[in-house]
Amino acid sequence: MKRTALPLGLSALLVGGLATGCGGDADADGSRTVTVTVGYQSKTINTVTAGTLLRSLGYFEQELRARGERDGITYKVKWQDYATGAPITAQMTAGKIDIGSMGDFPLLINAARGRQLDRPTRLVSVTGYNPRGGLNTVVTAPGSDLRTLADLRGKKVSTSVGSAADGTLVRALERAGLDPQKDIRKLNQQPSVGASALTAGSADALSQFVAWPGLLAFQGRAKALYDGAALNLPTFHGVTAREDFAEKRSAVLEDFLRAQIRATGYLRARPVEAAESVAKATGLPAEVVYLYNGARGIATFDPTLKPSLLAALKEDVPVLKSAKLVGDVDVDAFADDRYLKRAYGSSGYAKALGAAPPPALSELWPEGGTATRTFATPALLLAHLAENPGTDRAAYVPDATTGTPWFADRAVWVADGTRLLPFVAPATAEAYTAGHPGARAVSYTEALELAGRAS
Repeated sequence: MKRTALPLGLSALLVGGLATGCGGDADADGSRTVTVTVGYQSKTINTVTAGTLLRSLGYFEQELRARGERDGITYKVKWQDYATGAPITAQMTAGKIDIGSMGDFPLLINAARGRQLDRPTRLVSVTGYNPRGGLNTVVTAPGSDLRTLADLRGKKVSTSVGSAADGTLVRALERAGLDPQKDIRKLNQQPSVGASALTAGSADALSQFVAWPGLLAFQGRAKALYDGAALNLPTFHGVTAREDFAEKRSAVLEDFLRAQIRATGYLRARPVEAAESVAKATGLPAEVVYLYNGARGIATFDPTLKPSLLAALKEDVPVLKSAKLVGDVDVDAFADDRYLKRAYGSSGYAKALGAAPPPALSELWPEGGTATRTFATPALLLAHLAENPGTDRAAYVPDATTGTPWFADRAVWVADGTRLLPFVAPATAEAYTAGHPGARAVSYTEALELAGRAS
């Protein structure tokens, strides 16, 4: 196989407070021009249906072009790329961004800041989600002897405070019996800075969101310590819009959501092509993009505001309140699916709302191939690899406990009789072997040998 920052301060948020992102002016011929500003995170790749992929496909521009032909207005789209959700919120509450995408914890900060500054926002759709929380992962250096979260006591852990990954870290530490404020030294760093800190040894672990953990594991610069799906709490990224923009330009917002629906359909129908497109735009390896955004990737793409996701969002509020990042947030008032329902049509929305993630299967991306192949069990995938060495561009297997896909050669493997079981993190594998007499940890090489002999 080939190989957040804190939300900006009040004064910063007020800069340009009278500006407007969706503005209009007169062209030379007297026609009206409206510019729509979209904030997105290119490397947070489970937002691609409202950002990177959507931009490359040009669907939003197509929708606006058709609208312009009907109403005589020239619409332009201004795309602004950020590393985290915090600066998008800052620009939205300053009236400079109309539509933005970010993770669940930043979405709550977005809602709180909007209310605080009398610039309310609305959660209007979802991009990618994981029903158990697998979009966030804690990783350590490849040679680290850390094996469980309890081993982080007294250690330096990099994360982006206020991000979804920080929320996962806080919850996971608390479940492990550690105080997130006292028992670790938390480093508040941008994802790229934290990745460098982990590589340099100035951080013992890194808790981050898609796609950083998978990227570092793929590059051999990190190994998983904790799979966020062990929390069994949904995580997602979503689209937020300024309330004043939504009210004034509701048809334009619906055009955006129609474009997002189209981009979601494209990603589902052409997952390999979508991964290659996002890889080209972001510089990320396509194999990493596919880990998250593939046909059976860690993220499921579905724009609907599912009750389970909104319920999880409500459970996030106390975590942010305890960190003094927000006060009370009315999630029910923040979530607004009216525009998405109109974009789908009532029957279309109801059908989409009831959709579930695809089943977890092992998947092979052949070298030079434009389509992937699935296997009913990890052992069958390993047997194929044992018989056809060097023919895989990437191989993905679902964690035996959480279902989180991971690279086959980066997984922790357990042999239990004739079964070969992959796990994202060592602690999960050890929990399995402790409860299954005779089960034992094996290396990836040994797992391949066992699978080859059994085939």
